[in-house]
Amino acid sequence: MNVVKPIKSVDDLVKAGLAASADRATLEEVAARYAIALTPVISRLIDRTDPDDPIARQFVPDIAELTIASEERADPIGDHAHSPVEGIVHRYPDRVLLKAVHVCPVYCRFCFRREMVGPQGLGTLDAAAMQAAFDYIRGHEEIWEVILTGGDPLVLSPRRLHDIMETLAGIAHVKIVRFHTRVPVVDPERIDAALVAALKASGKTVYVALHANHVRELTMEARAACARLVDAGIAMLSQSVLLKGVNDDPDVLAALMKAFVEIRVKPYYLHHPDLAPGTGHFRVTIEEGQEIVAALRGRISGLCQPTYILDIPGGHGKAVISGSAIRATGDGCYSITDYRGGEHSYPPAD
Repeated sequence: MNVVKPIKSVDDLVKAGLAASADRATLEEVAARYAIALTPVISRLIDRTDPDDPIARQFVPDIAELTIASEERADPIGDHAHSPVEGIVHRYPDRVLLKAVHVCPVYCRFCFRREMVGPQGLGTLDAAAMQAAFDYIRGHEEIWEVILTGGDPLVLSPRRLHDIMETLAGIAHVKIVRFHTRVPVVDPERIDAALVAALKASGKTVYVALHANHVRELTMEARAACARLVDAGIAMLSQSVLLKGVNDDPDVLAALMKAFVEIRVKPYYLHHPDLAPGTGHFRVTIEEGQEIVAALRGRISGLCQPTYILDIPGGHGKAVISGSAIRATGDGCYSITDYRGGEHSYPPAD
């Protein structure tokens, strides 16, 4: 199917063969609360003959989103508790989030900021709010890194991105600028020469953290978009979410991580799903996640290993939750588990 327009409504989903007309009323309830958007690239990736397609599961709304568990919350990682001015989240001493925009080219059904993004969300920072955010960064010399997120910062025009980078270039204590984005995967043609140039600024090291959850998202076009960034001297990292029905399998996850490394994107974080409203159908247990991540050891190169983390609800930051391979047994001795599950003493027993 040659989809040439973005999908932004239930009607669009039905016309594109991604939802049944009989489900229209229920899906309209979901759409009334959480934004819908799929780019043509993502729509074409979906296998309409597969009811369990992992791409569709990430982007096509589901009635399960209307089921809200008691432990879920609108701000699951506590952004608001660490927001001294609009658009800034200052959770850790040496870095801040700068949320310049709250719209995305696609809306993931598991998004931890789903109550804040979209047409009904917090919108784009106006000029006064952006100035206040920059003033905050200027006034806190401990800030070494600025992380542009949102929303997806790469939906901004090259001119807007250039203006942001030029402003940050004038703040001497900021050394690192990081962009978190899905654009190279969901709208790869947007990563053109003008946008790549706009991401660079004198005296700043720039990283792009790419969000992808399944190897099929890394199309030839997406790989070419990443190459345009890396070839321009912009380092790339990956971020993925461990999602039931998408990548909760060691082989599927290994294929994704190896593909990242092949295209010069260093695997960085694998997130345990956050407690966002209506996302329970995506969550694995922590124990299941630990088993999956442990199964990657020995299966793929160390270059391919992500760090499995949990954002502690309430704004308390990230915790590494990979299963420990070592435990104390007393008297300065330890038991170590190898990647096959074998137990070994350290120091070795005679």
